[in-house]
Amino acid sequence: MSLEENKAIVRRYFEAVTKRNLALTDKLVASDYFHRGFNVRSREEWKQSMTAVLNAFPDYLETIEDIMAEGDKVWVLYKATGTNTGEYGDAPPSGKKATYEAVSIYHIIGGKIVEMWSVSDMLDFYKQLGIIEYTEKGKKLLPEDV
Repeated sequence: MSLEENKAIVRRYFEAVTKRNLALTDKLVASDYFHRGFNVRSREEWKQSMTAVLNAFPDYLETIEDIMAEGDKVWVLYKATGTNTGEYGDAPPSGKKATYEAVSIYHIIGGKIVEMWSVSDMLDFYKQLGIIEYTEKGKKLLPEDV
């Protein structure tokens, strides 16, 4: 597949999440998909994980900031935002809006995403939600973050 076709697959993947059309991912994501960052090992496991995120953040939105492709991989810099109105893991709803940025690499074979790596600033995301807080020592070391 061409670089532009691979980028189009990833864009459709983001669109499926934004429109809450996870059934569309059956056409975009391999059944044995592996998300290295979250240790998700199948398309169905990914759908369950994504459904939990969408339930916790009903207005969840991922916006592509930049996208590049080389060979069978697509790199995406994106921003995710959402308001936490449902349970998120073991944390109760905070009612707070939170944002994080991430860089993800999508490996595409035969027109489907087979693997993904992701790096994101979840520490700041959890701080925004109030899930974690600085200790007194942390407040002194990083006063600009408090």
